[in-house]
Amino acid sequence: MKGKLKLGFESSSLRIPIDKIVPLRAVADHVRKSVKYAQIAASIREVGIIEPPVVVRDAGEPDIFHLLDGHLRVEILKEQGVGAVVCLISTDDEAYTYNKRINRLAIIQEHRMILTAIEKGVSEERLARALNLNIASVRSRRRLLEGIAPDVAELLRDKHVPLNAFRELRRMLPERQLEAAQLMVAMNRYTLSYAKSLVAATPDRLLAHKRKKTISGLTDDQIALMQEESEKLQLNFKAIERDYGADHLDLVLALGYVGRLLGNARVVGYLAQCHPEILSEFQKLAESQIAA
Repeated sequence: MKGKLKLGFESSSLRIPIDKIVPLRAVADHVRKSVKYAQIAASIREVGIIEPPVVVRDAGEPDIFHLLDGHLRVEILKEQGVGAVVCLISTDDEAYTYNKRINRLAIIQEHRMILTAIEKGVSEERLARALNLNIASVRSRRRLLEGIAPDVAELLRDKHVPLNAFRELRRMLPERQLEAAQLMVAMNRYTLSYAKSLVAATPDRLLAHKRKKTISGLTDDQIALMQEESEKLQLNFKAIERDYGADHLDLVLALGYVGRLLGNARVVGYLAQCHPEILSEFQKLAESQIAA
């Protein structure tokens, strides 16, 4: 019999007095003085809380809640004299894993916050004032995922990708968008220049629209070579990704075996006398494992 799927949150939100919410960490002074803190404070004054803080019930005192996500929002509400706030009640009390999964400051999260506010009737003008942006920037963020494949949006949902990098992704067809996003994640590079280089290395058949002009400074042969190298890199990446789990396990087992060999005085003595070069390499492996 299959077990029931455990929900990540209780079925309904709850309005909780702020003095019953226990933060997991203090908000540092330098954070209070930051532009982002002032931006969030202005947003809350202008349009209120859009994304509710996330709390978990205390195991011993049911009227006490521990704050998992939303420390800045709750701190700002305190400063503004607000007595209570609507919260989501998490059924997962592992704060580290929760915050590891969700990054509220990522561009896609900001995009979704703007959509939520607009759905609630907040005008673009009010959002611009709240976020200290001009109307054009608010509209760009609102349209962020237009022309972006859903798999790509999911892959980049918690990444700090520049707004204009999504414009570059739109130049490619969905299958190539996904390949480009996977390369961004694998290389941990989300810059506009890297996104442009991926577009430059994309064959015309995988572009949403054919190039209107040749890439500045490159001949057709150079562009073709760059595209060929990019395709090879993508194939190598997929092969590495496919084999990584098994290779990592083999490496762990091999390092463990080498460690046991070096723990045997007779084996070490034999290697030192007959195969010093092998002993040297084994010792380097052991040292690298300790350093890691």
